[in-house]
Amino acid sequence: MEYKDYYKVLGVDRSASSDEIKRVYRKLALKFHPDKNPGDNQAEERFKEINEAYEVLGDSTKRTKYDQLGSSYQAWERTGSKRGAYDWSEWMSGGQGGGVRVDIGDIGNAFGDFSDFFSAIFGGMGTQQQGYRTQGRRRGRDIKQPVTITLGEVNTGTTRVLTINGKKIEITIPPGARTGTKVRVSGLGEAGAQKSGDLFLVINVEPDTRFKRKKDDLYTKVEVDLYSAVLGGEVEVPTLSGNIVLTIPSGSQPDQSFRLKGRGLPNLRNKDKRGDLYVRLDITLPRDLNPRERELFEELANPQES
Repeated sequence: MEYKDYYKVLGVDRSASSDEIKRVYRKLALKFHPDKNPGDNQAEERFKEINEAYEVLGDSTKRTKYDQLGSSYQAWERTGSKRGAYDWSEWMSGGQGGGVRVDIGDIGNAFGDFSDFFSAIFGGMGTQQQGYRTQGRRRGRDIKQPVTITLGEVNTGTTRVLTINGKKIEITIPPGARTGTKVRVSGLGEAGAQKSGDLFLVINVEPDTRFKRKKDDLYTKVEVDLYSAVLGGEVEVPTLSGNIVLTIPSGSQPDQSFRLKGRGLPNLRNKDKRGDLYVRLDITLPRDLNPRERELFEELANPQES
């Protein structure tokens, strides 16, 4: 088991006051909150680390025990002893000394996403966030189930029927999901002595060759012939609700973009909000000119000679 430096996680000195720790925690939690970083697994892991660190440093009893452990661990490190040989038994939750046996797997599950280090050292002390009071309250493991959906299903929302413990369960996936979005279904995880864990559907969105996605906005490219670009015209544009006709003004330029408001994807958190669709023009040049077309282009290229 590795020692975790919670002060380093929050970026504060060991002498930091409780107010300073709380202030830094709130700032970091806001920055890395999953709602602000959907689909960002690194931000999610950082958020978990920050919460775990504050669970210890924001509680005076846990912080005192952690500081005592830190002093002991640092003194042991200075002896140059073999890595991984530190005796954790004195510090493990449930009382000091006596080589207390700790089932790290079970305790870790009881505290959700907290690390084995936290579970072993603080498992019997309860948490501020989850309200566990004893080591005996054990919760089944959470189960993650990957689910692949199309971009069209992101647009409308969808359902999946899963077989859980021999029973078929229909689960709703809301509109606006992204790759990495987790849909939580309470109580459908692994059974525990006191409480079952949860089931998390981990969403993977299939690529759609027609579009590129940036958050809730979509980007597409349409081919436009030279004559329509110069003179103006109409072109069909794909959307997730079917093709629509876009009017192109005369004098349109290569790579020029048009914004179709509200034609993007729904927002996962706000059903009344949608992204936009950006249409970029790919102007194609004629390859084989007949004699008359060539004559006309030459006249345009040399107007003084006409």
